Amino acid sequence: MTDKIYHVLFLCTGNSARSIMAEAYLNARGKGRFKAFSAGSHPTGVVNPLALETLRGMGLTTDGLRSKAWDEFAGPAAPALDFVFTVCDKAAGEACPIWPGQPMTAHWGADDPAAVTGSDAVRLRAFERVGLELGRRIDLFLSLPLASLDTMALQRRLRDIGKS
Repeated sequence: MTDKIYHVLFLCTGNSARSIMAEAYLNARGKGRFKAFSAGSHPTGVVNPLALETLRGMGLTTDGLRSKAWDEFAGPAAPALDFVFTVCDKAAGEACPIWPGQPMTAHWGADDPAAVTGSDAVRLRAFERVGLELGRRIDLFLSLPLASLDTMALQRRLRDIGKS
């Protein structure tokens, strides 16, 4: 068993919902083996209140969550990243900075719950659905034997998780 702590960055355009929820979920379920972060190419500067409500409903802490630019993770003081996952199609198509640590990348796109219109109940259900989807993907990621997979096999598994 390795003592390595894996650094994971979740990216989205606004960094207000999907990437924030993935960050909180992995930090809670990663049992200290993972340190998750999130960022956006064009952050809104505000975490969506329904994302926070969804996380609390999942029994996850929301302390310290904030919307931030991906530039924070591209500089020399940034943690060396092991994995970078885009969780929205827009961010997946953008030119990303060069990440410290030469991380493995994959696209785990999910529908934008912030774009759903309707009653508060309808909107909250959209957030809950996306939270569960991201949670399932992260649980699959956590089940991977990271230390024993070669690079190509790991990259293939990461892409497959994004398709699940």
